[in-house]
Amino acid sequence: MTGKQRRYLRGLGHHLDPVVSIGKEGITDGLIGAVGATLESHELIKLKLSEAAGDDRQGLAEAIAQASSAELVQVLGRTILLYRRREKEPTIVLP
Repeated sequence: MTGKQRRYLRGLGHHLDPVVSIGKEGITDGLIGAVGATLESHELIKLKLSEAAGDDRQGLAEAIAQASSAELVQVLGRTILLYRRREKEPTIVLP
């Protein structure tokens, strides 16, 4: 993913609300399933890390992105932005 594409996705994601919260359990099968299902319907999602999730935000974000076959767009504070292109009828067209 190019820098221009990341900037475009960050602009689209700015107004999104977090749809998945990550708690003290961290990465579980249920979390990955929820992230995958949400990515399939929305393509671009925000996740929110709780205080109990730990301090390695970047590591958690990369692990979630890898487990859900998504692109890590941004980690800003305790908010993660993920993108995965939908196989059928994608709605987001990258520049």
